[in-house]
Amino acid sequence: MEPEAGTNKTAVAEFILLGLVETPELWPVVFVLFLFAYLVTVGGNLSILAAIIHEPKLHTPMYFFLGNLSVLDMGCISVTVPSMLSRLLLRTQAISYSACLVQLFFFHLLVGVDCFLLTAMAYDRFLAICRPLT
Repeated sequence: MEPEAGTNKTAVAEFILLGLVETPELWPVVFVLFLFAYLVTVGGNLSILAAIIHEPKLHTPMYFFLGNLSVLDMGCISVTVPSMLSRLLLRTQAISYSACLVQLFFFHLLVGVDCFLLTAMAYDRFLAICRPLT
């Protein structure tokens, strides 16, 4: 497909990310804060998974859904935060077009599955309340 006459025939190769921290002196502080929040979130979700797997009393459908929700939450945060942390650590503000597209795809995929899982959890609770033991 040929470009139309009068166009400059350029393509987007990368995006420049602006707006999080404008002063480079604050980048290490922001890096430490986001790293701490990421580690706490992943640690909390891993502890939920460990408790569900280790305790036989928690092998019920509700906790099965909760374990899957923990995995999806770890996936959602692991798609975005490590990329941001690496850019803060390397002091670069650019992300390639393909990396941005891949990150966007996986984030939307995981959030979509998260919505379906929350819908299934709500329906499970609805059935447990409205039709117990049937």
